[in-house]
This record gives sequence, C-alpha cells and structure tokens, in this order.
Amino acid sequence: MGTIANTDVKTARSASEKRNWIYAKKPVGKLYNYRQWVGYILLLFLFSAPFFKINGNPFLMFNIIERRFSIFGNLFYPQDLYIFVFGMLILMVCVVLFTVVYGRVWCGWTCPQTIFMELIFRRIEYWIEGDWKQQKKLDEGPDSDLKAWKKLAKHSIFFAISFLISNVFLAYIIGVDSLYRIIVDPIEAHYLGFISILIFTGLFYAVFAHVREIVCTTICPYGRLQSVLLDEQTVTVAYDVHRGEPRGKKKREDDNKGDCIDCKLCVHVCPTGIDIRNGIQMECVSCTACIDACDAVMDKIGKPTRLIGFYAMGEVEDKPTFKRSNGRAIAYSIVLFALITVFCVMIFNRPLLDGRVLRAKGSSYQQREDGYISNLYTLELMNKSGKVIQFTLKPEDDETRIEMVNPIKELKKDGSAMLSFFLLQRKETIKSYKQDVKVDIVVDGEVIEKMKTTFIGSVSSK
Repeated sequence: MGTIANTDVKTARSASEKRNWIYAKKPVGKLYNYRQWVGYILLLFLFSAPFFKINGNPFLMFNIIERRFSIFGNLFYPQDLYIFVFGMLILMVCVVLFTVVYGRVWCGWTCPQTIFMELIFRRIEYWIEGDWKQQKKLDEGPDSDLKAWKKLAKHSIFFAISFLISNVFLAYIIGVDSLYRIIVDPIEAHYLGFISILIFTGLFYAVFAHVREIVCTTICPYGRLQSVLLDEQTVTVAYDVHRGEPRGKKKREDDNKGDCIDCKLCVHVCPTGIDIRNGIQMECVSCTACIDACDAVMDKIGKPTRLIGFYAMGEVEDKPTFKRSNGRAIAYSIVLFALITVFCVMIFNRPLLDGRVLRAKGSSYQQREDGYISNLYTLELMNKSGKVIQFTLKPEDDETRIEMVNPIKELKKDGSAMLSFFLLQRKETIKSYKQDVKVDIVVDGEVIEKMKTTFIGSVSSK
C-alpha cells in the first residue's frame, strides 16, 4: 500500500495560522485542452439535464421532498427503492475501483467543484485581474479605485454565476416546472423556494470565491479516502525522481544534474499549491497542469517530456518487487462496465405500472347461487410510464373470471388508483382450499405486469 507524503501545502493548516492564498498560474498545454473539452461538455450536460424532457419527464431529477426521481426520463417512486439502492452500490463500487486503478483523475477532470473553479471562476479571475503575478500584485498593492472596481466586477460576476448555479441545482431537486413557478410567481407565494435559492447562492459563492481548494484538500471525504484506496499498481500523476534529481540550474559543463531545472512552474500552476516533486500527496487532484508545464520546459531545454507524468505508485516508490501489469485495470474496467450495464437494464426494463393486489381485509370466500366461489380483492396501481395509460385486468387461467366493483380503465400520468374486484371460480374446479392465482395487467394487448395472489374456497366433494 502506498503512502501519502506530507508537504507544505498552501492552504489553511490550522485555526491559529493565517491562510496562505493560492495564486495559480494560468495553465496551457495539450492535456489542459483535453480537460477543457471534457469540462465544457460536462457543464453543458449539467446545465441542460434538468430542463431536457423525455415523455414530459425531466432527463434527471432528484425530488427528495416529494420522493420522486427521474433518471433518463423514467420516473421512480419509493416502490423502486431497490433500483435506487443498487444504483448507490454501483456508484460506491465505481468510486473505489476507479480510484484504485486510475487514482484521483475524477477530482481533476470531472468533479463539478474543479470544473466550475478552473473553467469558469478562475478564468473570470484571469480575465479581470490578470495572471497569477498580476493577481498577487493587485492584492498586495495599495487600495485604489482601479483595485476596487476590479474586485467589485469580479465578485459581482461570481455572485451572478452562483445565483445561476443555485437555480439549476434547485431544478434538479424540485423540477424545472416548480422552479419556473418560483421565478414567475410573487415572492410571497413561494417564499421557501426563494429563501432556498438565496441560501444556495451564498453557499456556492462562498465556495468558489473564498473556500476554493480547501474543499478538495480538507472538506471532501473522497480525498481522505485516497490514501486508503491506492496501491502499487495505481496510476497517478507523479514526478520521476530518478530522472529529475538532483535538481538545479544547468551549466553546459555540468553533467551531474538531473533533468529538473527547478523552475517551479509545476508549483505555480498547481490549483492546490503543492510541489509534486515532494512525492505522492493527498492534496493532488490529478489535474495534470503540472505535466503540461513541465513538458513545455523539457521541450525548451531539449529533454524528453514526461518528467512529470502518469506513473504507477510502485514505479515512483521504486519497490524492488514491483512489476507493472494492465490485467487488473482491464478486469476492474470490465466489472465497472458490467455493473453499469445491469443498472441501465434495470432502469429501462422497469414495468410501466406498479401494482399490488391483496385480499380484502376481514373477508372470506362467498358461495354464490350460480355455483361460483368468489374472493374479494383490492388492487393499488401506480402509473410510472410518464403518460396516460389505458389498461385492463385479465385472469391468467381460463377457469377464473374477474368481476370489477369499481371499474377503472385509465390512469393519468403519474396517477394512482385503488380498485376492488372479485375473482370467481366454479366450485367443481376448485381442487384445494388455497391455491395461487395470477392476474395480468394488459396495456395495448401486451401483458406488462403479472400479479400473484391466493384464492380460497371449499373443495367440492365427489
């Protein structure tokens, strides 16, 4: 198991020590360009998912208040708890396996905190205040009208974007239709919703304007779990110490120096303020900014790239028994793919109607004058199809008849109904006091749900 090195991280180290604010240099390079493509695609998905609808249902919605969830346009209710639990288990397994194989790539490439911070808020900061040296000079310089205007502009934009994010976040929770009513109706009609938007706005503003990298280095539990999940086969961003050391400025006649010229660009571009050359560290989010910065320097001095690159922990720690293998990565990836496939199958093969049939409480069978034995049942139906459904009930075997008490043949979208009906069998066909019977729910000539219950009656004497 790999160990996480201690470093002089430029964050809040203790309550008594003043926080050392991080000024990150604007990154450039091939990996940064790839990361931007990934980030902006995910941002497009994040901002559009709750507003895009399939069959009138949001593509994604997690309405905890009303206990209604929409995934890929399919509505889920408390009756679908088993799917939700399975999805959470898959998520946990994915987090563990992905981290074991690929390290903390999720944090640097796909985590919403990183995407918003690096691709939106920090870029606005670069646009208004300049690169890291200009930002530091501005903050350490005397107060002036220009400084005040820049700070006002930056924080106003930060607050406006935080307000937009809070609205999108609320759309995931309560649905876009409820959010629209909050926006267009008077404030007094939805004061709780309005207060929620303000609270979320303040929270997001505080995170992206002030807390920043502390979310990744201190608050987020995933970063703390990293040291437990990594092992010698885990691929992570690391510095090749054998090639780079001893570091220092190079002279033509000096061949004893390593490839690292100690330019510290890898430190300047790091959003969490660490020095990757000090070893594998919990605070590293694998954003690869240091790789781009180091590769650019290596190109300039005519040295091979990837002095900082993707290495297995066993390589970095120089374990004598280490042998790099891709077999585990392939096996884990197959497991992840299989779990996700099963989850998708469970989602898309969920029945359109959820039904539960029970014998009427306190009732027994009745013997009719026409020679039939009847049992009374209640049926609770819920429409989960996202559209109006016409349905009929049909016994599965020919020896059973059904007689509706309150005939209902249509369920509205997201609607539910409670039905009562009799099942009847001729006395001479009953072979046991208690037997299993099945009732089918038929929609458009297709059986979409089979419900099982018991039928009791007196056995005919021969």
